Amino acid sequence: MALTKGNNVAELEKLRSLIAYNESLKNITHQLHLAENIDDILINFKDNILALFDAERITIYAVDHAKREIYSKMKEGNEITEIRLPIDRSSIAGYCASTGKIVSINNAYDDKELYGYSPDLGFDKTWDLKTGFKTLQVLAAPFLYEKYLMGVIQLLNKKTGATFTQEDKQIAAEMADVLGLAFYNQIQKAKRKPTKFDYLLSNNIISQKELEDASIRARVTQGDIIKFLINSYKISKQDIGKSFSEFYGVKYQEFDPKIIFNQSIVRKLKADFMKKSLWMPFKEEGNNLVVLIDDPHDIRKRDAIEQWVKFNYVRAKKVEYWVSLPEDIIQFINSALHTKELGTEEDPTWKAGTLRVESVDIQDLLGELEEGVEADIEVPESFFDEVKESDSKVVQLANKIIIDGYNQGVSDIHIEPYLGRKDTEIRFRRDGVCFKYLEVPPSHTNALISRLKIMARLRIEEKRLPQDGKIRMRYKNKDIELRVATVPTTGGNEDMVLRILPSGETLPVDKMNFSERNLRIFQNIADRPYGLILCVGPTGSGKTTTLHSILGYINKVDRKIWTAEDPVEITQYRLRQVQINPNIKTQDGHRYDFATAMRAFLRADPDVIMVGEMRDSETANIGIEASLTGHLVFSTLHTNSAPETITRLIDMGLDPFNFADALLGVLAQRLVRTICQECKESYHPSKKDFEAIVREYGESDFEKLGIRFSDKFVLYRGKGCTACSRSGLKGRTALHELLEGTDEIKRLIVQKASVAELRKQAIEEGMTTLLQDGIMKVLKGDTTLEQVRRVCMK
Repeated sequence: MALTKGNNVAELEKLRSLIAYNESLKNITHQLHLAENIDDILINFKDNILALFDAERITIYAVDHAKREIYSKMKEGNEITEIRLPIDRSSIAGYCASTGKIVSINNAYDDKELYGYSPDLGFDKTWDLKTGFKTLQVLAAPFLYEKYLMGVIQLLNKKTGATFTQEDKQIAAEMADVLGLAFYNQIQKAKRKPTKFDYLLSNNIISQKELEDASIRARVTQGDIIKFLINSYKISKQDIGKSFSEFYGVKYQEFDPKIIFNQSIVRKLKADFMKKSLWMPFKEEGNNLVVLIDDPHDIRKRDAIEQWVKFNYVRAKKVEYWVSLPEDIIQFINSALHTKELGTEEDPTWKAGTLRVESVDIQDLLGELEEGVEADIEVPESFFDEVKESDSKVVQLANKIIIDGYNQGVSDIHIEPYLGRKDTEIRFRRDGVCFKYLEVPPSHTNALISRLKIMARLRIEEKRLPQDGKIRMRYKNKDIELRVATVPTTGGNEDMVLRILPSGETLPVDKMNFSERNLRIFQNIADRPYGLILCVGPTGSGKTTTLHSILGYINKVDRKIWTAEDPVEITQYRLRQVQINPNIKTQDGHRYDFATAMRAFLRADPDVIMVGEMRDSETANIGIEASLTGHLVFSTLHTNSAPETITRLIDMGLDPFNFADALLGVLAQRLVRTICQECKESYHPSKKDFEAIVREYGESDFEKLGIRFSDKFVLYRGKGCTACSRSGLKGRTALHELLEGTDEIKRLIVQKASVAELRKQAIEEGMTTLLQDGIMKVLKGDTTLEQVRRVCMK
């Protein structure tokens, strides 16, 4: 048949379309190979591919071999949604993936047509019902790389409404070849072996060429690439640590000289072995033992570590690995197993009340104590005298325990023996929380406790009754005082608790973290010439510190201030401070207690009297008498709240009229752990967390604060760092509840009102409860709601 002009035009148009198609296919192929990853192709390239077809919709599926599913992702607004189908015959795309065949459906709603492919083949109409789009024609083609399934391309609805043609199938097959190769390349790229320096590269901290140069220099000089990166390329240890952490998928620990180790963890290891192996046990966290290691992927080293843990721990410990740089691990080992010289070289033992210790390895001390001694041998009483003079190892051990406690800022040292062959546990309390410090062999517990008894001037032969004493010494030109208490426990054992008494400068009252209202009232009542001010709370709540801060505020040359304390923990210039001693009797036969001291003060021209504690009605009545005769009296009491203090004293027999006349105010307080300032961060809490704060504070009272939940509302927390031993908490602050002795409060006291009535009136006059003050400090960023709840009740 002869070609006509019309035929020529049609052929030319067909040729142009073919050229355009090939050009589009080439561009798409190039773009696909530049894609970041498979997700990028699924979400961002489908519209470009759809333009090759005469179709309305396209979906590209990738294969999840592990789950035997195909999946796709699509973007709706700012949200990414994922759809998944099983690789089986229950869906069109799944059938295509499972059989490896191209599927062309003319009407997806025609069950007979679907049955023609497989009795199990179905069509899910959910998406159509949700979007209003009606699926009719479907063309699905698998794409492979060689013989391996990579995914499925699925086209919906021919724009003309006709069936997908053979040409459409051919284009789909060609596109499948391109996608198969592109997906394979993406998988291979994802499989590229990562390195522990990837974080440095991806964040442009170092270039690939610089990293390669450092690697070559390290190999040539047989040096350490990490040192080259730090010294030659000025890469920080923190960045290298971050890179290692991301690569190994574990936490990174940098060396910190302030960390002092729980000696019971490292006591059985030798420095040379650990330095050679480059690992060490770091700390216990619940049932986990944290181990520092230079390469957490070293299977042989991990096997050896886990065998060591199994052998050395009675109860099974799960090992948690943290990565650390080799030189940091060595520094940690030195820090854990060795201490610097702490005293002079003249005398390595106690001398003239001064604490001097030679350079001590506490593990060597314990090792030497254990040498040649069976665990079940009892130490004879006659040995105790020898401990004092000749057994320098036990002396050094006792010294070392006290020094470490003092250096770590602990408040109490607990020595706790157990029955049988179980080691004696020594725990420290810091910021109100106990933690394990050391374990001592049971065969040497008696020797250690006897040494400490000698230092506290207690009777070493008395094990049936509790005893109290004090240890005083000088260390690094500082006076250290410890209050010592022994308590007989089951099995003929003795527990011992040593409280390290604080010393140093008095904190100014305006640095005590009072609220504006509490500080103003507290200073106002302290400026009065006479009356009674009480500071109340449980043991260890900071009452003495608070009293000394307010005494420092009024300590002027025109005022004579007497204090009776047990013990004198804080000293101030110009205060006349008395240490009471109930074991001493006066000429008239009275014990030298608080009441006796106060009687003496009243004859010594006082302006202000501070008595350590109103332990009994006699002391309380003398305090009231003193405050009514022109003296300002401060004291403490062990009660839970300010209103409760009033009813407690009335129950002790105080005259309500005199008490009401004398009372200026009652300050209740608690100590709460504070957020570590080194790792403190802000965060936006959930609405649920905000509502919990409102409920705890009291909804009506919280409303008065004018604080609303919004995107700008933030709280604070500690991420955890070396400074706070990864707890996110470091230090403590006080929570306060200040009840002022107003006329209405005095009226209620005379009426012997209940605690609830007193609290209600005080709150109406502006008092914030301990819990409310705690929540205000949560909002300020001082602490967390969890910590406040631990010390306060609603």
